[in-house]
Amino acid sequence: MHFRSQKKTQSEVSLSETLDSDGQGNPLQLMDVVGQDDTMLEDLHQRDAALQLRHLVATALTPREAELIRLRYGLGGSLPLTQREVAATFKISRSYVSRLEKRALEKLRSNFQ
Repeated sequence: MHFRSQKKTQSEVSLSETLDSDGQGNPLQLMDVVGQDDTMLEDLHQRDAALQLRHLVATALTPREAELIRLRYGLGGSLPLTQREVAATFKISRSYVSRLEKRALEKLRSNFQ
């Protein structure tokens, strides 16, 4: 009878079960190895949104607006620039950069689904 009751619990595993110990002698438990937060769906959504945004920057904006957005927000792996730095690059005023940026962001917002 005792063996039958033990057989039922053989396949059960506790998250607090010690698997091994790290280099400092601290116990490594199963809960340390198993991911606790499943963010895969959220990560996929963010990746799809980023791809859609990249596509919109290339298609919905004029080349000048697209370059301005890339510079301002660091798209394409570069560091984001300030409005003053973008103004110096385009040889226009900072307030004009602000207006162009606002117009470009409105275009992106209206086309983003």
